[in-house]
Amino acid sequence: MVFRYAWVILFLLVIGNASAQEGESMLANVDNAYLEKLIAAARANYPKSKANDIKVNLAEMAIKKAKLEWFSIVSFTYLYSPNNNALNIANPSLLNGYQFGFSTSIGSILQRPGEVKVARENYKLAQLSQDEYNLNVVAVVKKLYYAYVLQQTVLTWRTKSLEGAESSLKEMKYKFEKGVESFDNFNRAQAFFSTSIQSKLESEGALLTAKSSLEEIVGVNLESIK
Repeated sequence: MVFRYAWVILFLLVIGNASAQEGESMLANVDNAYLEKLIAAARANYPKSKANDIKVNLAEMAIKKAKLEWFSIVSFTYLYSPNNNALNIANPSLLNGYQFGFSTSIGSILQRPGEVKVARENYKLAQLSQDEYNLNVVAVVKKLYYAYVLQQTVLTWRTKSLEGAESSLKEMKYKFEKGVESFDNFNRAQAFFSTSIQSKLESEGALLTAKSSLEEIVGVNLESIK
């Protein structure tokens, strides 16, 4: 009885050892240069990043506007009074010719520095929001990229496992037809092959999900990033 199950135990050990070796090479599959390109794409394409850029630009424009409004608090007026006309003859005036004047609002003068300061603080807030997003996007892209690489590696394991299960099933079928192996062992080989197929399909689905999540924040298909 022990020998009948020896092939199963040996096969599982071989697959497990192969998977462990592949697992050690997962870090080698991480492409840091490609990861930096993904981060750059996320900063450039993700809608929230664009929204933050617009907020910073608007805050900067608000500072310029607040500074220019210093000129609006002073009003310039002028009055022209001709020297020789009937009205002046009848009612002589000491002020003839052009008369210039300036007027301002004390309240506006007192308010303007505060408004400029508020605009500058809003600009700082917009910049801080943008900086916070940039830090977050780096962390999120890295997390999603590592998950994507993990699913690629797992799929590689399970593909090799399926190939081994298929090879073993063919050998078991041949031995069963020759009467060397039992029907139970042949059934177990078939069950293991079916399980390997299912595991590979699940890995393919997980890989597509990981790819989709990464593309969502990057903003473009991964294939377009070289």
